Amino acid sequence: MTALQDQLDEITSNTRRLVQPERLAIGERALEELFHTGIEERILPVGAQAPEFELNDSSGRMVRGSDLLALGPLVLDFFRGRWCSYCVTELETWRDLYPQLREMGASLVAISPETQRQSDFAVQQHRLPFAVLHDPEARFAEQFGLVYTVPEYHQKYLRSIMVNLPFINGESSWRLPLPATYVVGQSGRILFAEAHADFRVRPEPHEAIATLHAR
Repeated sequence: MTALQDQLDEITSNTRRLVQPERLAIGERALEELFHTGIEERILPVGAQAPEFELNDSSGRMVRGSDLLALGPLVLDFFRGRWCSYCVTELETWRDLYPQLREMGASLVAISPETQRQSDFAVQQHRLPFAVLHDPEARFAEQFGLVYTVPEYHQKYLRSIMVNLPFINGESSWRLPLPATYVVGQSGRILFAEAHADFRVRPEPHEAIATLHAR
């Protein structure tokens, strides 16, 4: 299987070839400003107790973290939305690895601020075998230190490419989570934690899975 980061780097390369430099510069400015807030250093770390959650999946069913942890370890994959090609690529990578996770007795849920309807589109379009949960206003992600507000100049740019977050997320805050991967042990302790301000960089799933092997 091709490494996830290699796939993401290809998306970046294609984007740089196709998009005008002055438009690319808007996103680069937003990334740099976000990085300099120090948000990466404030995420909930390995060893911390993971917050509990009760969130609806794409069918409207309530999913409780405590129920999943009663069965085994849990992987939490926070993503921005199905409008993000990097996120979709990551979700499809986890889709392909999901049988391996289940063999290890672990569960996986993907979490974004998108509405239940958008989550359902993601599940159907990308044939996702795991639950995709709606995190209203990214409030659960906020407990992991992952949330930021898209600056106004970047909001304008996203609208220009038909990414209307108030419609997609069903509320007007323009809050997003950093893409992040967490592995939570049955005790509720965090075994693996990684997030990047640069959405083009993601943890390799095999590194998170290795944490399960080591437990």
